[in-house]
Amino acid sequence: MPDSSRDLLIQKGRIVDPSQAMDGSADLLVRQGRVAAIGKNIQAPEAQILDASGLVVAPGLIDLHTHLREPGREHAETIESGGRAAAAGGFTSVLAMPNTRPINDNAAVTHFIIQTARQHSPVNVYPVGAISEGSRGQRLAPLGEMREAGIAALSDDGMPVMNSNLMREAMSYACGLGITVIDHCEDLDLSADGLMHEGYAALRSGLRAISSSSEDVMVARDILLAAQTGAHFHVAHLSTATSLEMVRQAKLRGLPVTCEVTPHHFTLTDEDVKDYDTNYKMKPPLRSRQDREALLQGLADGTVDAIATDHAPHAGSEKMQEFERAPFGITGLETALGLALDRLLHAGHIGLTRLVELFSVNPARIVGLDRGTLKVGAVADITLFDPERRWGFDVNQSCSRSRNTPFHGYSLRGGPVATIVAGQIVWQAGSEKSSNQK
Repeated sequence: MPDSSRDLLIQKGRIVDPSQAMDGSADLLVRQGRVAAIGKNIQAPEAQILDASGLVVAPGLIDLHTHLREPGREHAETIESGGRAAAAGGFTSVLAMPNTRPINDNAAVTHFIIQTARQHSPVNVYPVGAISEGSRGQRLAPLGEMREAGIAALSDDGMPVMNSNLMREAMSYACGLGITVIDHCEDLDLSADGLMHEGYAALRSGLRAISSSSEDVMVARDILLAAQTGAHFHVAHLSTATSLEMVRQAKLRGLPVTCEVTPHHFTLTDEDVKDYDTNYKMKPPLRSRQDREALLQGLADGTVDAIATDHAPHAGSEKMQEFERAPFGITGLETALGLALDRLLHAGHIGLTRLVELFSVNPARIVGLDRGTLKVGAVADITLFDPERRWGFDVNQSCSRSRNTPFHGYSLRGGPVATIVAGQIVWQAGSEKSSNQK
């Protein structure tokens, strides 16, 4: 762990920063936690040297959708362990969803998350506040108080607001507060007690199905409400071709609508759900091959704004049950960048600049963070990754407290090498653990 007062000189890396249309070999000097200079052959005799030959130097990755479980479910994850997993995945900042126990629906819980993160997480943690009290969808939470306390966005996430008038009111307030509304778009009446995507795979397995329309209906509703209120509406973990097309059309109309997709949705399909393996159980469920192809096209053409993990840790005692009883969700912080490099970049779907946009520049823009750039003077949140690094993901070596992933044993081409937060190296490939200091 370097001395925080010491300069850091990253030499000979390929700096890819879409925020300033930069893609080329250069050195980068960090001083007092900020980017001090970018250029050729920078001289800094007293600086710690980090050789980035063959590596990409990018603005720190930002995950718009994580579940850190603390307070209330520390057996599955803590802010510290989730932060360490984020650092190991190349993320310098994460947004923490509000479905903790208690729900983050008031300033006190928001303050707790922020203070705990400052003390124990190696990465920046930005709390997301609940839209409604207890995420019950009946009355609005104190949105203004939470905004003042430090929330970065609003969402009821896995317990979406079914009351359309309440969502309209929330969007109106959010517009006035200048804060983004992130919605887990699911009509709970249409999805009912379904377990996987409605299609042949569900029919073959005998599992109750979840129709694509359960997502599509709510995306359509929220786009209409965003048009009426002027609020920035962000679709969480978008998974269907129809929803993607609605977002595409909303953008053409100039509406403040954005969306994210997850690595599991652009990598896997419902055909991969076999042997009732609960590591393939998530919401939205893995969709059809046609839906995945649509997401890949959206990632390539700019319709999709961000890649987010929906990191959802569950203890083994919870996840290792019958498929019907196991909770939805998988971990994802440590595999997201590797999957994107392997399945998107090397597969020819997107280029490096677009990849950095999806992971860093765009997420910062979506929720208004002063991150996502390597401009001189910016906070030095930096991710170094090797597009050619060959590695395999061993879930037993994960920094997370939970092990629920379908990607154990995957061999990937490309992955993170170092994670730097405010000028300090908090994780490096091959290190035993990340630092808890920032």
